Amino acid sequence: MTGNDGFGNNLVWLSVLVQRRYAQICADHDLTSTQATLLCVIKDQPQGMGELAQLLGVAKNALSGLVDRMERRGLVQRETLQHDRRAVALNTTALGKEIVSALYADVATRMPDIAATLPPDEQHQLADSVARITAPANLSMR
Repeated sequence: MTGNDGFGNNLVWLSVLVQRRYAQICADHDLTSTQATLLCVIKDQPQGMGELAQLLGVAKNALSGLVDRMERRGLVQRETLQHDRRAVALNTTALGKEIVSALYADVATRMPDIAATLPPDEQHQLADSVARITAPANLSMR
């Protein structure tokens, strides 16, 4: 037994706390977590549907249904690519950009509260560690 035997379990519980907080923030913006994540992925540049399905870890048919619902709400729009008329990219609308900007601001304000019980120096250390751990995933989402 080592001093880190509970580390995996603690990471799972941290994940639960993060997911709950994120779900609440998304709900406050009338979005599901998956809808919010999709908007975040395409906020700066359109993405192809196949690429999105892979990034989000969903089947293409499930992504199509998700996009249909978001398109009806005026949050996203499909665009046919000129170099391949069969391929479709997904982009945010003006309303989608407005909502994802507000979501980003809310996440930046409310998510760090999860670590509020830590002293400031430990909060900074945690922030640095999380940034290093998530860097590879952040690169694949760009």
